[in-house]
Amino acid sequence: MRRVPTLPTAAAVVAAVVVLCVAFTAGVAATPDAGSVAATSDGGPTAPGAAPSASAEECDAGDGTELVGCWNGTHYEDSVDFAETDGLNETQLAALTDLTMARVEHVRQRPFREDVPVETVARSEYLNDTASGNGSEAFRRWNDQVWEALFVVGEGTDANSEIDSVFGGAVSGFYSPSQDQIVIVVPDGESPDIDPSTLAHELLHAMQDQYHDLTDPRYVGATQDGDLAVDGVVEGEAVHVEERYAARCDANWTCAEAPESDGEGGGDQEFNFGILQTVLQPYGDGAVYVGELRDEGGWAAVNETMNDPPASTAEVIHRNPDYEEGNVTFEDAATDGWETYADQGVGGAETAGEASMFVMFWYQSLEYRNAVLDPDATVRENVQIHLDAEAQLQTRASYNYAHPVTDGWAGDELYPYRNGDRDGYVWATEWQAEADAAAFRDAYVRMLTAHGDAEYAAGTVYEIGDESEFPGAYGVEKDGTSVTITHAPSPAGVLELRPDADLALPDADDGTDSDGTDGGDGNTTDGDEADDGDENTSDEGGDGSDGSDDGDGGSTEGSTPGFGVPAALVALVAALALVARRTV
Repeated sequence: MRRVPTLPTAAAVVAAVVVLCVAFTAGVAATPDAGSVAATSDGGPTAPGAAPSASAEECDAGDGTELVGCWNGTHYEDSVDFAETDGLNETQLAALTDLTMARVEHVRQRPFREDVPVETVARSEYLNDTASGNGSEAFRRWNDQVWEALFVVGEGTDANSEIDSVFGGAVSGFYSPSQDQIVIVVPDGESPDIDPSTLAHELLHAMQDQYHDLTDPRYVGATQDGDLAVDGVVEGEAVHVEERYAARCDANWTCAEAPESDGEGGGDQEFNFGILQTVLQPYGDGAVYVGELRDEGGWAAVNETMNDPPASTAEVIHRNPDYEEGNVTFEDAATDGWETYADQGVGGAETAGEASMFVMFWYQSLEYRNAVLDPDATVRENVQIHLDAEAQLQTRASYNYAHPVTDGWAGDELYPYRNGDRDGYVWATEWQAEADAAAFRDAYVRMLTAHGDAEYAAGTVYEIGDESEFPGAYGVEKDGTSVTITHAPSPAGVLELRPDADLALPDADDGTDSDGTDGGDGNTTDGDEADDGDENTSDEGGDGSDGSDDGDGGSTEGSTPGFGVPAALVALVAALALVARRTV
């Protein structure tokens, strides 16, 4: 994956398009026509935006850049004369690259314009080069608040290090648009050991660069959601081509065997699965989106979308190029020394987006055993929501990022604040309908109370104790289609950040908060809190949400023999293939 603004990784150093995906070698079979493409130059009509492939007779040595399915005299129906890619010498690497380029041309029905150099780098060198010493202190502090707001990286944990743990161990190759070359990460002290699918994926990125110029600013989103959205088509097309490539290998091509893991790219390494599953979203949803574009309008439709990339992950998740966003209303009214980071993000703000919000709620089940997405289901069933994707991929696991608590996303702006050594944030979110806003607010309150000890009182600042990874005070306000979340170390800090908030301080015996507003019955400004906001999050407490073995722990063990919560985690790790057996 290319660098997301909030993910300052090695990819930022080399301005690379990185393969970050999950091996799924025992995957679901592709659809019968997944690898079907035009075979010869006179083989009949082709889809819009496509070019027919050359015959073997037409594929003579020479540049032949106008031919499809032929590179440096190698035809896409040829085969390499070595069974595995273990320990390739320079001659074998060049032969494998020429054959893979010819085959990518055939599958994509478009010729490369020039050669693509392929280099290798030892994993230890890659890790040293990509350790995130990059990023100012201000950025790192700002970014910590972004991931803490998503309840993925706890207070006191460096988000940048957590991100490095994902990218450093998961990347097996990348294409650098600034250097016009592919770099394959190989085990220390060994000859190049290349997964042909990784090579095909990165070569497709090189082709994209030759036609669309991936250094163009439109291919780097200004926000986390924007960058993941752009990757929905950039990585989506690469995975879609890889899927069709794999189908041809299964059907009638002789393809080199994929190498075994180098033992350093994930086998013994721990990952933050919240970050991992966030950055994986474009590789699954994007591939399905691109597949639908191609089915409906041929490669021409994919080219058009590359020229005008998606603006939000919601567009990719719901495969709707006309997805409408709303206007997020936010005014900085903070007092008592609180200030935003004007030079970070977009005017100090990050946009998390639908994909990140879904992962936020789902991660509570995986990491903290809290049923947040669906409080009436077990923790195991909440974990499974993410694993049950309608569309299946052959080359990697596919995941679901759609759920009613986040489906109605229409925009969000997350503003980290600082005040001396104190940190906080205000997160303004907008939803397509009041019911969507209520669903999000309800799920968010479930998440809060799962980390706290008390029930939630609508209209009152909620506190989470220091024993949690996310301690401090939280204010949740719903006003029509808007939900605003405020976090500070103390309840008073919440009202310093949002002095006009209709929120009471906790433990106010007379029902009046510190600024004289009536805490009363806890209703918020839209008047619907008494009905849809009185979550009474005891439904989480009874579900074992405090991490105890009470409630859901027992029901999970009984619901599916041998597949309790610990087994669910093991199953997820297995599905992720311990991350990055192959990355693109």
